[in-house]
Amino acid sequence: MTTGEAQGTMMQAVEMGRFHRPVEGDVFPGVVLIHDVWGLSAHSLALAGDLASEGFAVLEIDLYRELGPQRIEDPGEQIRSLSDPQVLADLDAGADWLASQRSGRGQRIGVMGVCMGGTYTLLGACRSDRFAAAAAFYGMLSYDAGMLLGPAGRDREKKPASPIEAAPDLRVPLLASFGREDGFVPDEAVDALEAALGTSGIPFEIDRYTGAGHAFLNKTRPEAFHAQASARAWARIVPFLHRELRPFGARSA
Repeated sequence: MTTGEAQGTMMQAVEMGRFHRPVEGDVFPGVVLIHDVWGLSAHSLALAGDLASEGFAVLEIDLYRELGPQRIEDPGEQIRSLSDPQVLADLDAGADWLASQRSGRGQRIGVMGVCMGGTYTLLGACRSDRFAAAAAFYGMLSYDAGMLLGPAGRDREKKPASPIEAAPDLRVPLLASFGREDGFVPDEAVDALEAALGTSGIPFEIDRYTGAGHAFLNKTRPEAFHAQASARAWARIVPFLHRELRPFGARSA
């Protein structure tokens, strides 16, 4: 292992991506962290390090690792090209990998993602049995509108259910964060997500940050980063994950 991006953490390249954990301690709650459309980047590296510094073991999963070098010119086309069932199977494998590590012994595992990763976090929260909590940042919500529809229409084999369509099947506690000025995720789509989640019977919260747009958590993009919204969201996400990922047998502690 080598020293990670955050003080007091370690980072190691592994087959599935990059693994981060605190230096001190033996076992930690786990988080599968899903990158945005641009893949493993300085942004995802920093997020993983920040999570590790808060006491989590983090698999910064690389969804592109078996696809070869990616030259992304159209983010919408890139996301449309991915098979959601395959990605969700990959997330399950990531959770299994974390659970198999010494640091994951007896620990619960959550899932968190930004942008495209936020979309897959929402789908994982509704379609997977491997996670105990989900934290989604500004995931795009509809496959029938905007950049995810595409000129050829929707491929229902690759995109069988959008986050809005999957939301009634929410399986784990969810905290989702959106910017009210997000040009890719209109308020009405977040309204539809909230209404659909409300039929699931599972606890969830949706935070909306005034003045923040898409990628407001991304410090590597000064034009998108919103310091106040980012700080407020992080202060909500970390306690949420610690609460929901308490070890087995300690849920009422």
